[in-house]
Amino acid sequence: MKAVVCGAGIAGLSLAHELATRGDEVVLLERSPRPREQGYMMDFFGPGYDAAEQMGVLPAILDVSYDIDEASFVDSHGRSRARLPYDRFRRAVGGRLCSLMRPDLEQVLREALPSSVDLRFGAEVTACTDRGPDVEVCTADGAVLAADVLIGADGIHSVVRRLAFGDDSNALRYLGFHTAAFVFDDARIREACAGRFALTDTVGRQMGFYALRDGRVAAFGVHRTPDPELPDDTRTAVREAYRTLQWVVPEALAQCPPPEEIYYDQVAQVVIPAWSAGRVGLVGDACHAVSLLAGQGASLAVAGARALAAQLHSGVPIAPALAAYERQWRPVAEDRQASGRAAARWFLPRTHAELWVRRAALRMSGLPLVNRALGAFLSGS
Repeated sequence: MKAVVCGAGIAGLSLAHELATRGDEVVLLERSPRPREQGYMMDFFGPGYDAAEQMGVLPAILDVSYDIDEASFVDSHGRSRARLPYDRFRRAVGGRLCSLMRPDLEQVLREALPSSVDLRFGAEVTACTDRGPDVEVCTADGAVLAADVLIGADGIHSVVRRLAFGDDSNALRYLGFHTAAFVFDDARIREACAGRFALTDTVGRQMGFYALRDGRVAAFGVHRTPDPELPDDTRTAVREAYRTLQWVVPEALAQCPPPEEIYYDQVAQVVIPAWSAGRVGLVGDACHAVSLLAGQGASLAVAGARALAAQLHSGVPIAPALAAYERQWRPVAEDRQASGRAAARWFLPRTHAELWVRRAALRMSGLPLVNRALGAFLSGS
């Protein structure tokens, strides 16, 4: 089987790995000119952790992960107002959890690709046509590819989804937040957040910081806004959104890099009536983005890609295999999407009353009953 996969992020790299490992001819197209360096720290657990172990990449993932002792919510002077020790997270999922930067996970998956995978950067898909016996894929540089299947793994703003399904203006379910991430050098801030994920204990907007092994600091921000439209100048938008925050935030904003070095997007879920049409299918955020509020986007991308590869090798034709994958994986994704929507209020409080409730909930997190509830939430059971 020949497969064209559009998008060399977590889902696309995982799918390319699994298909090539099974002997398929895989062309992996990525419109960016080089591997993405922007991203944020994430917790990796759940079905993707298990899938990574089965794929043989888990040891490499653990090698680039970080030891985080706690998530600490701090006041304007950096004093902890509430904390959540990470060992409670780990116990809740049987110890099968690690924290790492998104670009590091992509690098692990990229380096694990079989040599047969044809990975092309700067290759933007501009058209696709299901011709019955095959699917034709055209790129901006004039290349024309014929394949048995085209899979869009190109994120919440999927080009393949729009080309294959037409108008997808209703695909995004905006959750009311924008998020940003960047890295910078600052020894004092690095020392202040060493060994912990330090977040401002604030209403409506929040920044968090963690120390990276290369000596830099990673910054993460999320803020409420009713407008889903993304700004033209992300650096200006970041500085404006978080300018009222205190502690180390002013120093971090002063060192915010140029827009091309900032990860910036809306916090949204993708909800569409079908994940495939003929020989064209979708995987990962392109069809079921759960949002960072659900905490398992990367995990579902890896595990979902592995499930899709298995269905494509189940011995049935392409279209029924894609439909079978959707029947298998949609309930999993929808469950996590529901969890993400439910988490929206406590993830970033809108009022001081909600902020107080979050603090109280964190103080109770060590109780056995709460720990069991946390385990059920994280595992989706």
